This record gives sequence, structure tokens and C-alpha cells, in this order.
Amino acid sequence: RQLITLEQSKYDELHVSFRNQPTNMPTTARDVLLYVPNLIGYGRVVLTLVSFLLMIFQPSRWFLALWLYIASFVGDLFDGLAARKFDQCSTYGGLLDMVTDRCATAGLLVILAGEYDAALVGSANVAGLYRLTFLVLILLDISSHWCQMYSTASLKRHHKSDGGNEGRFFLVRWYYHYYYFFGYCCVGAEFTYVALYGLAHVTVDDVFLKALGDGLLLLCAPACAVKQVVNVFQLTSACHAVASYDAKQRKDR
Repeated sequence: RQLITLEQSKYDELHVSFRNQPTNMPTTARDVLLYVPNLIGYGRVVLTLVSFLLMIFQPSRWFLALWLYIASFVGDLFDGLAARKFDQCSTYGGLLDMVTDRCATAGLLVILAGEYDAALVGSANVAGLYRLTFLVLILLDISSHWCQMYSTASLKRHHKSDGGNEGRFFLVRWYYHYYYFFGYCCVGAEFTYVALYGLAHVTVDDVFLKALGDGLLLLCAPACAVKQVVNVFQLTSACHAVASYDAKQRKDR
């Protein structure tokens, strides 16, 4: 009986010792690249590229192209959910997400600049105004987000964090602090461009699709306008933050 008790005690010690051994292997770059949210991000890139190829080379399949683009946009929600669920948030994932978003929006705006030509809008001057508008939207979107990322990275903060946006214009703080305001602006802006693309292809006989596109544009255009205002202040606030950082660095010399 004593022998059995001794063997059981040794077994229990080994079991506890084994259980307390570290089971997590060191994370490698390959692991990060293959995180679930990042795999979703790669899928978003593929969907976006295929939608653009259809828009450019197969315009008759515009409806499919539009849905592929929407699927890529909606994927942005799921990669964030996956990152939190699997505890796989990463700097690389944030970079991939940001680049995908900016390139997707810029690509669609470039395509819209080609869609709204003189043949569609009836005037070369009006078509030129459309192209200028889409160009300004691209420049503002890329420059404001790049400056926001750079300015917060200089402070070693996340670009969406309250600490990273401390002292910024109140609309910028609201944009990154209140999820519903953030979602309203982002979804509204993207679906404004989606509606514009759809309306460029809908014929007069497609009464339902025409009404749907008009309604979507009417609903989302205000959100798109608000987002451009946010982008302007995001750009100016980020530039001011970088200048303040430079001034502090010179003062601390």
C-alpha cells in the first residue's frame, strides 16, 4: 500500500510538472503572416482585385463586380472580429488592413473617373469636374490617413487610440472613439461610391435598380460628406501633431 501511495505521489508530481511547462512556442514571422485575420485580409485583396478586373475588362458583369467589392469591404468587419476572438491582433494586420482599405477606395474612385465620362454625363466640362472630384477624394483619403498613421506612430500609439488622438480636433476624436460614428462615415462613404458605380450602369428599364441606387446615394452621401470633413481635420491635426513633436524634440535637446 505504501509503495502504491509513493508511486501515485510521483505520478502526481510529474503530472503537475508537465502541466506547468510552457506550451506556447515562440511566435515567428510566418505565424503572424498566417494569422486568421490576416488570411481574411488576403482574401479581401483577392476579391478587390477580381472586382476591378471585371469592372475594367468585363463591364457587362458590373453587378458581379459590385458584389465582389462589397464582399471585400464587409470582410473588414470579420478580420477585426477574428483578431479579437483568436487574440491575433498585430501591427502587420493593422498595416494590411489600412493598405487594403486605401487601395480599394482609390481604385474604385479611379474607375468611377472613367465611368463618368462625357458620354454618360453629356458634357466634357461636367465629366472633367467629376474626374477632379474623384482625384481630390483620392488625394485627401490617402494623405489624411497616412499622416494620421505617421503622427501616432511617432508617439508610439495606435492611430485609433484615445491616447494617440489626444489634443486632436474633436471630430477626429469622435471618429475614432465612437464606433457608430466611425461606422456611419466609413460605410456611408464606401456605399456612396458603390451607388455611383451602379448608377453608371443601370439602364432606364431597370426601374427597381435605379430607385435602389438613387435611394442608397441619398442615404449615404451625407455620411460621405462628413467623412471628407473628418479627413480634412485628420490631415491638419496630424500635421500639427508632428510639428508639435518636432518642437518638443528641439526644446528637449
